[in-house]
Amino acid sequence: MIKKNIISIIVALVILYLSVSGSENYDKISIFDFPGADYLVHFIMYFVFMGVIVFEHRKEIYEIRRLFLISLIPFFYGALMEFLQLMFTTSRTGSWSDLLFNCAGIITTVIICITIKPIRKVLIR
Repeated sequence: MIKKNIISIIVALVILYLSVSGSENYDKISIFDFPGADYLVHFIMYFVFMGVIVFEHRKEIYEIRRLFLISLIPFFYGALMEFLQLMFTTSRTGSWSDLLFNCAGIITTVIICITIKPIRKVLIR
């Protein structure tokens, strides 16, 4: 089980570190020094997280319902990260808007998967 999901576990651990470490560590990164950069980072993190999960389970996802069920994993993980920020960190705050952008990244991955899978079936024929 762990061996099959090693990349998604690594991504989840990176997200955990980025979520609970002090925000002063990221003030020095000038590439993310624009309004809304935090939201873009949340979108990208959960887009990649969902993408990795889909990649690792690509053979088990044979219907849209299963894809939506799998998307609950990064959703609840993101909600947990926002809760941890709210309750256990002093330099970070959990917010609904961050969770919304997490969801946007997850939903974008789901839409891409739904769109690409029928195209892939046509190309294989």
